Amino acid sequence: MNQLRKSSEGENRSRFAILRGPLSARWSPIPLRLIVGYGFMEHGFAKLSKGPENFAAILHALGVPAPHFMAWLTILTELIGGLAVSLGAFIPLVSVPMAVLLFVAIFTVHLPYGFSSIKLMSVTAGRAQFGPPGYECDLLYLAGLAALVLAGSGPMAADDYPRKKS
Repeated sequence: MNQLRKSSEGENRSRFAILRGPLSARWSPIPLRLIVGYGFMEHGFAKLSKGPENFAAILHALGVPAPHFMAWLTILTELIGGLAVSLGAFIPLVSVPMAVLLFVAIFTVHLPYGFSSIKLMSVTAGRAQFGPPGYECDLLYLAGLAALVLAGSGPMAADDYPRKKS
């Protein structure tokens, strides 16, 4: 039995060895950049399309000072920061205000609802009804930003182009 297990483990290692090599490690930040960047931009576009004044009203209800200014600052941070992350530009710089937004969201909105982002409440007329989301997705975005800051933005990043021209 042990011999069979060792044999199958050896086969799996050789079959997926390319996924563990330096080539895949080098390219792995690209999908991370794209999903984190797109996620931030999507949240910014959602706030913009529903009207910044509606988001400002939410911020006012949460007791955020200068809610109109903070609404625009949040929207612009999500749009510009998300674009920068997607392109691999200035990631250590734009990650700071983006992380601040995530921590504020965790502590002002999501913390009372627990960890899980999916709370199935019921299914009516073939549609799922969900409760308020927890802080799970915020932590995933923070982990993605941290990984990009610590490990780098990978190839095809906008930050690499000035170095390549020199």
